[in-house]
Amino acid sequence: MARLVLYAVGMPMHPDEVKRRIAAVIPSALIEVTDLTGTQDHYQAKIVSSAFAGKSIIEQHQLVYRALGDAMDGPIHALALETVAPVTLQQPNGDSR
Repeated sequence: MARLVLYAVGMPMHPDEVKRRIAAVIPSALIEVTDLTGTQDHYQAKIVSSAFAGKSIIEQHQLVYRALGDAMDGPIHALALETVAPVTLQQPNGDSR
């Protein structure tokens, strides 16, 4: 059963909930969320996902903001984002890894 949690303005959001919301929209992403102030309203998120491939930084960030939805209008006051598409490294012999 899906869990719906509504957040009021000023109500803190745990970092795990921030991560869960992002993962629900970008399931294959590697996500790291850090509470920058200890107040559960200022976060830094580092996200690596193939969903970002071919997208501009603005489009990547919009995808994350959509994932967080109403939390951006209430419990999350500030969000520093680092979004990256994974790269395939070419070895000198032409093999990729």
